[in-house]
Amino acid sequence: MDKRPTKDFTAPECQPFLMEGGDHGVLLIHGFTGSAGHMRLIGEGLHAQGFTVRGINLPGHAESMEAMGKTDWQDWLGAARSAAAELKEKCGRVSVAGLSMGGVLTLLLAEEMELTACAPISAPMAVQNKLMPFAKLAAPFIPMTWWGGDPERPSMLDDRYDYGYPGFPTKCAASLAKLIKMARGNLHAITCPILAVQSHADETISADSADVIMAGVSSRVKGTLWLEKVPHVCTISPEHSRIAEAIGELLRRAEQIE
Repeated sequence: MDKRPTKDFTAPECQPFLMEGGDHGVLLIHGFTGSAGHMRLIGEGLHAQGFTVRGINLPGHAESMEAMGKTDWQDWLGAARSAAAELKEKCGRVSVAGLSMGGVLTLLLAEEMELTACAPISAPMAVQNKLMPFAKLAAPFIPMTWWGGDPERPSMLDDRYDYGYPGFPTKCAASLAKLIKMARGNLHAITCPILAVQSHADETISADSADVIMAGVSSRVKGTLWLEKVPHVCTISPEHSRIAEAIGELLRRAEQIE
Protein backbone atom coordinates (compact mmCIF):
# COMPACT_ATOMS: atom_id res chain seq x y z
CA MET A 1 0.00 0.00 0.00
CA ASP A 2 1.39 3.39 -1.00
CA LYS A 3 2.06 5.98 1.69
CA ARG A 4 1.12 9.62 1.40
CA PRO A 5 4.16 11.85 0.95
CA THR A 6 5.56 13.56 4.04
CA LYS A 7 4.92 17.31 4.16
CA ASP A 8 7.08 20.20 5.35
CA PHE A 9 5.24 21.42 8.43
CA THR A 10 7.26 24.63 8.62
CA ALA A 11 5.25 25.89 5.63
CA PRO A 12 3.07 28.93 6.38
CA GLU A 13 0.01 27.26 4.82
CA CYS A 14 -0.33 24.87 7.76
CA GLN A 15 0.38 27.27 10.62
CA PRO A 16 -2.24 28.49 13.11
CA PHE A 17 -3.98 31.66 12.00
CA LEU A 18 -6.03 34.56 13.32
CA MET A 19 -8.12 36.66 10.94
CA GLU A 20 -9.46 39.76 12.67
CA GLY A 21 -13.05 40.65 11.93
CA GLY A 22 -16.21 41.40 13.85
CA ASP A 23 -17.31 40.58 17.40
CA HIS A 24 -18.46 37.07 16.44
CA GLY A 25 -15.45 34.78 16.67
CA VAL A 26 -15.24 31.35 15.05
CA LEU A 27 -12.82 28.68 16.22
CA LEU A 28 -11.81 26.21 13.51
CA ILE A 29 -10.42 22.79 14.49
CA HIS A 30 -8.73 20.38 12.08
CA GLY A 31 -8.98 16.60 12.18
CA PHE A 32 -7.01 13.52 13.22
CA THR A 33 -3.46 13.75 11.74
CA GLY A 34 -4.36 17.01 9.96
CA SER A 35 -3.38 20.63 10.42
CA ALA A 36 -4.74 24.17 10.39
CA GLY A 37 -4.16 24.11 6.63
CA HIS A 38 -7.25 21.95 6.23
CA MET A 39 -9.35 24.78 7.73
CA ARG A 40 -7.74 27.78 6.05
CA LEU A 41 -10.08 28.05 3.05
CA ILE A 42 -13.12 27.84 5.34
CA GLY A 43 -11.48 30.48 7.53
CA GLU A 44 -10.94 32.81 4.59
CA GLY A 45 -14.55 32.31 3.51
CA LEU A 46 -15.90 33.14 6.97
CA HIS A 47 -13.55 36.09 7.38
CA ALA A 48 -14.81 37.52 4.08
CA GLN A 49 -18.29 37.44 5.64
CA GLY A 50 -17.10 39.61 8.54
CA PHE A 51 -16.28 37.07 11.26
CA THR A 52 -13.15 36.89 13.38
CA VAL A 53 -11.61 33.48 12.70
CA ARG A 54 -9.00 31.49 14.57
CA GLY A 55 -7.49 28.21 13.35
CA ILE A 56 -5.32 26.10 15.63
CA ASN A 57 -2.99 23.12 15.43
CA LEU A 58 -3.83 20.47 18.01
CA PRO A 59 -1.00 19.07 20.19
CA GLY A 60 1.18 16.60 18.32
CA HIS A 61 -0.08 17.76 14.94
CA ALA A 62 1.80 19.63 12.19
CA GLU A 63 5.06 18.40 13.77
CA SER A 64 5.81 14.69 13.33
CA MET A 65 4.06 11.39 13.82
CA GLU A 66 6.42 10.74 16.72
CA ALA A 67 5.22 13.94 18.38
CA MET A 68 1.63 12.87 17.89
CA GLY A 69 2.42 9.61 19.67
CA LYS A 70 3.19 11.57 22.83
CA THR A 71 -0.31 13.06 22.94
CA ASP A 72 -3.81 11.72 23.51
CA TRP A 73 -7.48 12.73 23.62
CA GLN A 74 -7.02 14.74 26.81
CA ASP A 75 -4.39 16.93 25.15
CA TRP A 76 -6.55 17.52 22.08
CA LEU A 77 -9.72 18.30 24.03
CA GLY A 78 -7.79 20.50 26.45
CA ALA A 79 -6.32 22.53 23.58
CA ALA A 80 -9.76 22.98 22.02
CA ARG A 81 -11.22 24.12 25.34
CA SER A 82 -8.40 26.61 25.88
CA ALA A 83 -8.69 28.04 22.37
CA ALA A 84 -12.45 28.52 22.75
CA ALA A 85 -11.98 30.19 26.14
CA GLU A 86 -9.34 32.54 24.72
CA LEU A 87 -11.63 33.48 21.84
CA LYS A 88 -14.43 34.20 24.34
CA GLU A 89 -12.16 36.76 25.99
CA LYS A 90 -11.75 38.49 22.62
CA CYS A 91 -15.24 38.23 21.10
CA GLY A 92 -18.76 38.73 22.42
CA ARG A 93 -20.02 35.70 20.51
CA VAL A 94 -18.11 32.47 19.87
CA SER A 95 -18.97 29.60 17.56
CA VAL A 96 -16.95 26.50 16.68
CA ALA A 97 -16.57 24.46 13.50
CA GLY A 98 -14.33 21.45 13.04
CA LEU A 99 -13.42 18.78 10.53
CA SER A 100 -13.57 15.05 11.33
CA MET A 101 -12.05 14.65 14.83
CA GLY A 102 -12.23 18.44 14.98
CA GLY A 103 -15.97 18.05 14.40
CA VAL A 104 -16.13 15.64 17.33
CA LEU A 105 -14.28 18.19 19.47
CA THR A 106 -16.76 20.81 18.23
CA LEU A 107 -19.61 18.67 19.55
CA LEU A 108 -17.87 18.18 22.88
CA LEU A 109 -17.35 21.94 23.29
CA ALA A 110 -21.00 22.58 22.44
CA GLU A 111 -22.01 19.99 25.03
CA GLU A 112 -20.09 21.64 27.86
CA MET A 113 -19.96 25.38 27.19
CA GLU A 114 -22.22 28.12 25.90
CA LEU A 115 -21.62 28.66 22.18
CA THR A 116 -23.52 30.82 19.74
CA ALA A 117 -23.54 28.00 17.18
CA CYS A 118 -21.54 24.98 16.05
CA ALA A 119 -20.81 23.21 12.77
CA PRO A 120 -19.36 19.69 12.83
CA ILE A 121 -17.95 18.81 9.39
CA SER A 122 -17.42 15.14 8.42
CA ALA A 123 -17.71 14.37 12.14
CA PRO A 124 -17.71 10.61 12.75
CA MET A 125 -20.21 9.01 15.06
CA ALA A 126 -18.52 5.78 13.96
CA VAL A 127 -15.79 5.01 11.42
CA GLN A 128 -15.76 2.59 8.51
CA ASN A 129 -12.35 1.18 9.49
CA LYS A 130 -13.22 -2.04 11.29
CA LEU A 131 -9.76 -2.23 12.89
CA MET A 132 -10.24 0.97 14.92
CA PRO A 133 -11.76 -0.75 18.01
CA PHE A 134 -8.66 -2.96 18.25
CA ALA A 135 -6.11 -0.15 18.01
CA LYS A 136 -5.06 -0.32 21.66
CA LEU A 137 -4.40 -4.06 21.43
CA ALA A 138 -2.61 -3.79 18.10
CA ALA A 139 -0.38 -0.85 19.03
CA PRO A 140 2.44 -2.88 20.70
CA PHE A 141 2.74 -5.01 17.55
CA ILE A 142 1.92 -2.38 14.91
CA PRO A 143 3.15 0.93 16.34
CA MET A 144 2.43 2.94 13.17
CA THR A 145 -0.52 2.70 10.80
CA TRP A 146 -0.27 4.22 7.32
CA TRP A 147 -3.01 5.89 5.35
CA GLY A 148 -3.54 4.34 1.95
CA GLY A 149 -3.47 6.29 -1.28
CA ASP A 150 -3.27 5.85 -5.02
CA PRO A 151 -0.62 8.25 -6.41
CA GLU A 152 -2.05 7.81 -9.92
CA ARG A 153 -5.55 8.91 -8.86
CA PRO A 154 -6.21 12.64 -9.34
CA SER A 155 -7.04 14.37 -6.08
CA MET A 156 -10.03 16.66 -5.62
CA LEU A 157 -8.24 18.40 -2.76
CA ASP A 158 -6.35 21.68 -2.94
CA ASP A 159 -2.77 20.50 -2.50
CA ARG A 160 -1.66 23.95 -1.32
CA TYR A 161 -3.37 23.30 2.02
CA ASP A 162 -3.32 19.51 2.27
CA TYR A 163 -0.93 19.21 5.21
CA GLY A 164 -1.31 16.04 7.25
CA TYR A 165 0.59 12.96 8.30
CA PRO A 166 1.01 9.94 5.99
CA GLY A 167 -0.17 7.79 8.90
CA PHE A 168 -0.57 7.83 12.66
CA PRO A 169 0.66 6.15 15.84
CA THR A 170 -1.72 3.21 16.14
CA LYS A 171 -2.41 3.85 19.82
CA CYS A 172 -3.78 7.30 18.96
CA ALA A 173 -6.74 5.68 17.22
CA ALA A 174 -7.93 4.58 20.66
CA SER A 175 -8.01 8.23 21.73
CA LEU A 176 -10.07 9.13 18.68
CA ALA A 177 -12.50 6.33 19.54
CA LYS A 178 -12.73 7.69 23.10
CA LEU A 179 -13.66 11.18 21.89
CA ILE A 180 -16.31 9.80 19.53
CA LYS A 181 -17.89 7.78 22.35
CA MET A 182 -17.90 10.80 24.67
CA ALA A 183 -19.48 13.11 22.10
CA ARG A 184 -22.07 10.62 20.89
CA GLY A 185 -23.14 9.78 24.43
CA ASN A 186 -23.98 13.38 25.35
CA LEU A 187 -25.43 14.87 22.15
CA HIS A 188 -28.64 15.78 23.99
CA ALA A 189 -26.69 18.46 25.89
CA ILE A 190 -26.28 20.50 22.70
CA THR A 191 -28.88 23.26 22.49
CA CYS A 192 -27.19 25.89 20.31
CA PRO A 193 -27.95 26.19 16.57
CA ILE A 194 -26.08 23.48 14.68
CA LEU A 195 -25.23 22.57 11.09
CA ALA A 196 -23.80 19.14 10.30
CA VAL A 197 -21.87 18.88 7.02
CA GLN A 198 -21.21 15.54 5.36
CA SER A 199 -20.51 14.15 1.91
CA HIS A 200 -22.32 11.13 0.52
CA ALA A 201 -18.95 10.14 -0.96
CA ASP A 202 -17.14 10.09 2.41
CA GLU A 203 -15.48 6.67 2.72
CA THR A 204 -13.96 7.36 6.16
CA ILE A 205 -16.92 7.80 8.52
CA SER A 206 -20.19 5.95 8.94
CA ALA A 207 -22.74 7.08 6.38
CA ASP A 208 -25.32 7.92 9.07
CA SER A 209 -23.05 10.15 11.17
CA ALA A 210 -24.82 13.43 10.38
CA ASP A 211 -28.21 11.79 10.90
CA VAL A 212 -27.11 10.48 14.31
CA ILE A 213 -26.01 13.98 15.31
CA MET A 214 -29.27 15.56 14.16
CA ALA A 215 -31.35 12.94 15.97
CA GLY A 216 -29.38 13.32 19.19
CA VAL A 217 -29.08 17.07 19.74
CA SER A 218 -31.66 19.19 21.57
CA SER A 219 -31.16 22.24 19.34
CA ARG A 220 -34.28 23.87 17.95
CA VAL A 221 -32.31 25.31 15.03
CA LYS A 222 -30.54 22.47 13.24
CA GLY A 223 -29.83 21.30 9.74
CA THR A 224 -27.62 19.18 7.52
CA LEU A 225 -25.66 20.21 4.45
CA TRP A 226 -25.20 17.11 2.29
CA LEU A 227 -22.43 17.24 -0.30
CA GLU A 228 -21.94 15.03 -3.34
CA LYS A 229 -18.80 13.44 -4.81
CA VAL A 230 -16.26 15.13 -2.52
CA PRO A 231 -14.08 13.20 -0.05
CA HIS A 232 -13.76 13.28 3.72
CA VAL A 233 -11.53 16.39 3.86
CA CYS A 234 -14.20 18.42 2.10
CA THR A 235 -12.94 21.69 3.56
CA ILE A 236 -10.23 21.89 0.87
CA SER A 237 -12.40 20.40 -1.86
CA PRO A 238 -14.23 22.36 -4.59
CA GLU A 239 -17.13 22.63 -2.11
CA HIS A 240 -15.22 24.79 0.40
CA SER A 241 -17.01 28.00 -0.60
CA ARG A 242 -20.41 26.38 -0.25
CA ILE A 243 -19.49 25.07 3.20
CA ALA A 244 -18.25 28.48 4.36
CA GLU A 245 -21.38 30.21 3.09
CA ALA A 246 -23.67 27.70 4.79
CA ILE A 247 -21.82 28.07 8.10
CA GLY A 248 -21.99 31.85 7.76
CA GLU A 249 -25.76 31.66 7.26
CA LEU A 250 -26.05 29.55 10.42
CA LEU A 251 -23.99 32.02 12.43
CA ARG A 252 -26.02 35.01 11.27
CA ARG A 253 -29.27 33.21 12.09
CA ALA A 254 -27.91 32.30 15.53
CA GLU A 255 -27.11 35.95 16.20
CA GLN A 256 -30.72 36.92 15.48
CA ILE A 257 -32.28 34.43 17.91
CA GLU A 258 -30.05 35.13 20.92
